[in-house]
Amino acid sequence: MGIVDSHVHFWDPGVLHYPWLAGTPSLDRAFLPADYAAATGRIPIDCIVFVEANCRPREARREVEFVERLAQAEPRVAGIVAFVDLTQGLGDQGSGVGHTLDALASSPMVKGIRQNIQGQPAGFCRQRAFVNGVREVGRRGLVFDLCATHDQLRDVVDLVDACPDTRFVLDHCGKPAIRQRSFEPWSEGMTRLAAHENVWCKLSGLLTEAAEAWCPEDLLPYVARVVACFGQERVLYGSDWPVLTVAGDYGTWYRFTERFTRGWSAADQSRFYADNAARVYGL
Repeated sequence: MGIVDSHVHFWDPGVLHYPWLAGTPSLDRAFLPADYAAATGRIPIDCIVFVEANCRPREARREVEFVERLAQAEPRVAGIVAFVDLTQGLGDQGSGVGHTLDALASSPMVKGIRQNIQGQPAGFCRQRAFVNGVREVGRRGLVFDLCATHDQLRDVVDLVDACPDTRFVLDHCGKPAIRQRSFEPWSEGMTRLAAHENVWCKLSGLLTEAAEAWCPEDLLPYVARVVACFGQERVLYGSDWPVLTVAGDYGTWYRFTERFTRGWSAADQSRFYADNAARVYGL
């Protein structure tokens, strides 16, 4: 079965600037498609969705161009989730969020937009400019990737309520506090989000939320809750490579998902590993 990895980053600090890498020395180097191919080995990855890697905001358009060049040599790169500062406002004709989104939407590879909510103050994603920007994303048929932590899910629910015509994909299961073994109010937030049929969820990023000496049993309650909330029809496989390498290797994460989905029907496995991502991102 061919797999769509719905959450992959590439970067090269020699091409663009990524200030956050200075705090994570093991990641402070180039990670490119050849490295991804080596990490995945014989795992049958058919398609890759690149997600913006938090370069300097003024370099965001150059990041898209960088990935478009990578895709010429690595045709499995099938979609891009690009960064846009949605707080810049709508502006006049020829400026603002609408102009930026129009320029990005002209690229057939750009399928979605992301601006991290994680790390922002409470209420960030409920401010009028941000909400209006997310609505503009939806008007252009693009997906908005939600990157938020467990304690921000109430604000995220308010954002989704305000944008019924935008498709959302929640990254990393809303980043539950696994290492603290905290389940609520994350679980309640996931239930409320999943009640919106325009929200999907990536099963990704959990290794880096777990304790260093994690075991599968630490993750299972959270994964089970995600599937119970969203069903096999709205859960996507993602790796969060290469960020996951600070907590494990690609094969470890993939084998965990294999074990979890082993009892699923072939149709549900296909939805999780490929079909759902292809549908929501329009691959």
